[in-house]
Amino acid sequence: MLELKDVTVHYENANALGDVSLKVPEGGIVALIGANGAGKSTILRTISAIKKPTTGEIWFQGKRIDGASPAEIVHRGIVHVPEGRMLFSEMTALENLHLGAHLEKDRREIKRLSEEVFTLFPILKQRQKQMAGSMSGGEQQMLAIGRALMAGPKLLLMDEPSMGLSPLLVAEVGDIIRSINEEGISIVLVEQNSRMALKLANRAYVLEQGKIVLSGDAKELANDDRVKQHYLGGSRAKAEGWRPVISIS
Repeated sequence: MLELKDVTVHYENANALGDVSLKVPEGGIVALIGANGAGKSTILRTISAIKKPTTGEIWFQGKRIDGASPAEIVHRGIVHVPEGRMLFSEMTALENLHLGAHLEKDRREIKRLSEEVFTLFPILKQRQKQMAGSMSGGEQQMLAIGRALMAGPKLLLMDEPSMGLSPLLVAEVGDIIRSINEEGISIVLVEQNSRMALKLANRAYVLEQGKIVLSGDAKELANDDRVKQHYLGGSRAKAEGWRPVISIS
């Protein structure tokens, strides 16, 4: 469905990604894990055309998209749920949702999409007239996801959806991600909560300093001693000595 081929990205003179290649299958969940600054969010920004690759190619459903604009990317069906939610705090929940459907001109379709979001997140129907900035962290995260779903995505890019949430809400977000995927929407999931990400995903990639150092079946990676030591055991130490690219598959 989605493929990155040897993608390199720079921020001014700094190399943020180096020759990254990965694939997202139709209907799958792919997790990107790694320490802060490893390049996970940069991958999502590059896919959604917020950041342009220096070299390499990005293909989606058989068409090359690395030269497209952010609006074209959304129109093709790739929608980004950014880190930090990025809601319009002085607008209501319903107004924020409708912004997600700004490419849709049919009012009946917008209403249908809204009802689908309210079915998934009943609390948003109760809070639809409330200012987004006055909602709880969990409600804001649901609203950010709901806004993305209003665009009718084929592929959802999710950046740290569990950040700042209580353990109970983290579990709820995990259930939501699984439910969205069961509706046929493919997902690329960036998460510091590596345990949750690997539990949800079919396939995973581990990044260090802008490079993929490990990839494979998510369940197998969750049992890999190196992943356990550096990402599942509470240690944030860098995986010194790893040689890209190692694949478990």
